[in-house]
Amino acid sequence: MNRGEPLKHYLHGRFSALGFVVALATLAVDQATKYWVLYGFDLLNRGAAAVAPGVDFALTWNRGISYGWFQQETDLGRWLLLGFKIAVVAALWIWLSQARNRLTALGLGLIIGGALGNALDRLTYGAVVDFILLHLDTAGGRFNWYVFNLADAAIVAGVAALLYESFVGDRAAKAP
Repeated sequence: MNRGEPLKHYLHGRFSALGFVVALATLAVDQATKYWVLYGFDLLNRGAAAVAPGVDFALTWNRGISYGWFQQETDLGRWLLLGFKIAVVAALWIWLSQARNRLTALGLGLIIGGALGNALDRLTYGAVVDFILLHLDTAGGRFNWYVFNLADAAIVAGVAALLYESFVGDRAAKAP
């Protein structure tokens, strides 16, 4: 084993290319939709808009993490969250380099791409662009779910893929 092999082992594995393509596609679609909703659809000036039954576009600048937790109004807080996100992406990439099947690589690619999309928002705008509001109108009133974006949806789908793979996939079937 030469000096470069151990490092390469943590950066590139059998399914790294698949994870990279999924992450890149997720990042591109996420950023394209955010750009369109801000500047093409002009949600910045338009305000909330009904898009379909149960779906509105409602712009929210998330200065925290998931579900708006740990809101950071200072530059230091913003940079700390950005640094944390970069560290998480690095750890996920190492996990991806060790992936043993396509489903794991797909799930990790979705999570990495979503995390990078939200990190790019934080770097560009100082906050994450959230704009999709799902709601349910009933006779008793309106139930609003939280506002999210496609990066958040990709992260949730990636986590679901990893959970499926761990509980139902090949590894789970071989567990004692």
